[in-house]
Amino acid sequence: MPRPPRRGPIRSSAKPVSCADGSSRRSMAQKIALIVYAHQSPASFNAAARDVALQELKLQGYEVVVSDLYAMNFKASATRDDIIGDVRNSEHFQYGEETLHAGMEGRLSEDIVAEQRKVTEAELIIFQFPLYWFSFPAVMKGWIDRVLSQGFAFSLEKMYDNGIFKDKKAMLSFTTGAAPTMFQPDGINGDINVTLWPLQNGILHFCGFQVLAPQIFWSPAHSPPAARAAMLEGWRTRLKGLLAENPLTFARCELFDLSFQGGFLLRPEVKEELATQPLGISTGHHLGKPLPPDNQTRVATAEDERGNGKKACGSIRTV
Repeated sequence: MPRPPRRGPIRSSAKPVSCADGSSRRSMAQKIALIVYAHQSPASFNAAARDVALQELKLQGYEVVVSDLYAMNFKASATRDDIIGDVRNSEHFQYGEETLHAGMEGRLSEDIVAEQRKVTEAELIIFQFPLYWFSFPAVMKGWIDRVLSQGFAFSLEKMYDNGIFKDKKAMLSFTTGAAPTMFQPDGINGDINVTLWPLQNGILHFCGFQVLAPQIFWSPAHSPPAARAAMLEGWRTRLKGLLAENPLTFARCELFDLSFQGGFLLRPEVKEELATQPLGISTGHHLGKPLPPDNQTRVATAEDERGNGKKACGSIRTV
């Protein structure tokens, strides 16, 4: 699928609206989506998937911003250079603490501030990438490390379902080199839900995002052209109703004792109620029990809840 090369961030044609006070901002009615994209080739399947999302979301009235990380030559390493001016402790440099204070004082590097502005404006963020070593490509992980900084994306008081971005939606859209059977619970790579847990819970949900089910393109490089075309058409169809989808379910903060004294552990009464249930709460909160099926790849149904013995109005609620 040859495409002309692109340079820098891609934007749709929508323009900011000039306000009476002289500031520049978008129309209140303008919806904004951000695609964080990581692939080296404009002829790749990932580029095609990105373009399908770009086209379909624009048809739905979105302004779509694309951060093409390779084309931007985005810096992946989190270093002292991300801070303008002096640091608080040059002898024992702690990136999280230093960027927290630098962010509060307006001293983060220009590339970080530009990406944080995109995140702030977007109501939907799609991460489009090839799965590298069961995770993100290094340049995308660097974007996460640097852009989703402490104070901007999370704090001890604002995390998970109480998180800073709880009114935004985010999702992973990625390609694999492996067939789907290889990521089954009995496949050689292990359960894909386990692979996705640190990415979706430990990053997206941790920052408060409502996490939509991932879009997984299984092994397009080893698929015939008709199969690849069908994958893209399925993605286009899903995008038409994407914002109406319910997010994945995770354990709510209210189930835990959110104090250092309590160790941020499940509350005793919650553990007591969970003891009678056949499955864990989630992929990560399995409590030594079988994992809830497909917890990180599809939205739980009422039948799933009944199958785990959960009462619709009980104290054990997921988000």
